[in-house]
Amino acid sequence: MALQEEFEQQGVWLFKYRGTLPVVILFIGMGIYVYTALNPELFIIQDATIKSYFLIFCIAVSLFGQYIRAYTVGHTPKNTSGRNTGKQIADTLNTTGIYSTVRHPLYFGNFFMWLGPALLTENIWFVVAFILFYWVYYERIMFAEEQFLRRKFKETYTTWAEKTPAFIPTFKSFVKPNLTFSWKKVLKKEKNGFAAIFIIFSAFDVTAELLKGTQNFNIYLLIAAAISIVLYLILKALKTSSLLKLDADR
Repeated sequence: MALQEEFEQQGVWLFKYRGTLPVVILFIGMGIYVYTALNPELFIIQDATIKSYFLIFCIAVSLFGQYIRAYTVGHTPKNTSGRNTGKQIADTLNTTGIYSTVRHPLYFGNFFMWLGPALLTENIWFVVAFILFYWVYYERIMFAEEQFLRRKFKETYTTWAEKTPAFIPTFKSFVKPNLTFSWKKVLKKEKNGFAAIFIIFSAFDVTAELLKGTQNFNIYLLIAAAISIVLYLILKALKTSSLLKLDADR
């Protein structure tokens, strides 16, 4: 099998499990964080105040990734840029808005969402390993997606791809989005990610404290996680209501 076909085959398989396999890395990161918490001298940051600011920074990194996803999804039409895993779906080719700056904005956003917890471990080698894993993992998925888009949209795709970078954005050719921003679509499609951020950071903190035999939980994290869960449940309940009903093209 030629390398091109092998990359595409691997990408198609990874695409189906793109929401599952990174969780393995998450648990490895949690294990490293807990081990370091049990041996606090291994933490790079020893000052409590600086550590609090660093936690805020890590959360901000993840929220930045969520913002990128929200901005992307909020400007996209129906049957594009979804969370589907069964097969590739693209009724239209997105080339405006954030898609005029980078070809894979959702994966660019995902990177920062996952980078936040990775940084929290304060383990440089794990962060480097995470970045390498993310590169290899999503490179295959992006390759498979681009093969699908190339076959479906032909010259329209190649013309867009020639001037738009795959992963690192450039704003020199920014084109205003064709569609206005839809908060309804964001609330409907991205509620999982927002809740997951605070749940994951809280899980790191709670697990470490319990295994240390202490209960010095970060109350602010727990409150944020609780609020995000409540919001998720409310949005889940409203999913089919008229309040979140999307326009026909969204």
